[in-house]
Amino acid sequence: MQEQSAAAPDPHPGADPDPGSDGVGARAGAGAAVISTRALTKRYRGGQLAVDGLDLTVPAGSVFGFLGPNGSGKTTTIRMLMGLIEPTSGTAEVLGRPMPRSARTVLPEVGALIEGPALYGFFSGRDNLLRYDAADPTADPRTRHARVGAALDRVGLTAAAGKKAKAYSLGMKQRLGLAAALLRPRRLLVLDEPTNGLDPQGMREIRTLVRALASDGTTVFLSSHLLDEIEQVCTHAAVMARGRLITQGPVAELATGARGRLVVTTPDPADAARVLKEQGVGDVVVTEDRVTGEPPDRDLAELNAALVTAGVRVRGFGVERASLEDAFLALTGEGFDVAG
Repeated sequence: MQEQSAAAPDPHPGADPDPGSDGVGARAGAGAAVISTRALTKRYRGGQLAVDGLDLTVPAGSVFGFLGPNGSGKTTTIRMLMGLIEPTSGTAEVLGRPMPRSARTVLPEVGALIEGPALYGFFSGRDNLLRYDAADPTADPRTRHARVGAALDRVGLTAAAGKKAKAYSLGMKQRLGLAAALLRPRRLLVLDEPTNGLDPQGMREIRTLVRALASDGTTVFLSSHLLDEIEQVCTHAAVMARGRLITQGPVAELATGARGRLVVTTPDPADAARVLKEQGVGDVVVTEDRVTGEPPDRDLAELNAALVTAGVRVRGFGVERASLEDAFLALTGEGFDVAG
């Protein structure tokens, strides 16, 4: 099963009813953690440790970026949160309820797109959504076509609604899967690489949609390997590497511990690079009229003076703010696998 939505059947039909059926909302009110895990661990047969002691907290109302390279444990974590697989140990709560035991109560409040949408290729985009909606026991059949039409419009597929899904591009299939997750209002939206296969315009549209959903009060949990995407759209983020949580918190604070890059703009890049190395600047990189490096622990005004004294024409000098990628490198000591 690849796509989990509110209309999905209960993965634990034999489970006891939820104790204290006071409703999900009563347990996960404003300001509460929408997702919370404690020592969550998944070890597969053969000993592979996919997720190792994960303590994750996703604040209500946030757009939460879940970052990590290929094999870091992101998708395994999401599958545990949605009740698709059982954890080996530890606990997970979604909307204030334990998962997977409370899947029947929780999933109607959650929309999810995991590992790409599962579609009927010979049905049109509209007919796929009609079938998803019909599988939701809480959906009013009298307003089904209106819901489907609104979801198609929201992801920009109205014009292609009558086209068979097998003829959709990868980006169009991603949009249709997102539309399925938006057939009814959700308190939590879980998206695994939602911009996969989209062109730049489509990526911008999905980012705009995510922001709009957040402004309407939906918490969005967004898994991605695109650091730039997380910085543009997310309010909070967590970084995974090799199955372990490296850091989490507001995006604006994650890069605080990482040092920015010294940037010198000059028509004399070779001379500038030589002087900077002589002055103790490490990791010097020359690209056309820009020279960057790791600033040394000394007064940067002295560096600027050394450049001028050496006859380097300095048109720009300063330290760029550390990016999320800089923070990732500082925390893990390794590059970010963009194929992840």
